[in-house]
Amino acid sequence: MNKSIADLHKKLEAEKNIHTDFKNKMTYGEYLSLDSILSSQKRLSGHHDEMLFIIIHQVSELWMKLVLHELTAAIQAIEAGEMQSAFKMLARVTKIQSQIIQAWDVLSTMTPAEYLEFRDSLGQASGFQSYQYRLIEFALGYKTSHILKIYEKDQKVHETLKQAFDAPSIYDVAIKSLARAGFSINPDLLTRDYSETYGGDPTVAAAWEEVYRDVNKYWDLYQLAEKLVDVEDWLQQWRFRHAKTVERIIGFKVGTGGSSGVNYLKQVLDHRFFPELWDLRTKL
Repeated sequence: MNKSIADLHKKLEAEKNIHTDFKNKMTYGEYLSLDSILSSQKRLSGHHDEMLFIIIHQVSELWMKLVLHELTAAIQAIEAGEMQSAFKMLARVTKIQSQIIQAWDVLSTMTPAEYLEFRDSLGQASGFQSYQYRLIEFALGYKTSHILKIYEKDQKVHETLKQAFDAPSIYDVAIKSLARAGFSINPDLLTRDYSETYGGDPTVAAAWEEVYRDVNKYWDLYQLAEKLVDVEDWLQQWRFRHAKTVERIIGFKVGTGGSSGVNYLKQVLDHRFFPELWDLRTKL
């Protein structure tokens, strides 16, 4: 019995040493899983430019993953009253957004004729189906129930989206911060159904206006407001570059996934995530 226990200890110690040795010998490629990443560009046509199309979209999805990582943490930080941490995260989000925007400049080097060479290979695949982009919209407060139906066949993704759909957005927690600071906020907003897109409220408008009229007194809230405006500003710039790049390559054709293409992309440009923060600029 004692010998068996001793043998077990030796085995466990040997396994521990193996893992430790692996960490010390771990390469750059192993740490980043480069074999998996760099083997994920599988062209369905023989056309040269399909590689560009795949990589641009894969890189954008990776950047969006980081945006979600930062936005989720920022929402939690604001809820906890840790404003400085939230400011750092939101500042990082805007830098990431600038990288995603520049990706459209690279994709726009592809001409309409070149895209047509492999477009049929995409089948029903469309950027409209990017669930990470939908998660970003949800985190910023744009909630549309029909979006969930697109992902009903993928239970895991659907559950992730539904959870985000029902959760408070970053603007919801910002409004709660106004209430905690002593502003008279409509109490219905603090317990509202977060699955509905926020449409604006006069008590929130009045609170933000007071913040902007007394910046020194409400410095943290003022910084929060400006960080939110930065995020929305960059997102709308991304949407605009997306629309113009698509228009440049396919014009006003229907998208590969059946979406209305450019018409849809131009339509969402009119949506505002944080309406009071834009309206008050006219009032000041």
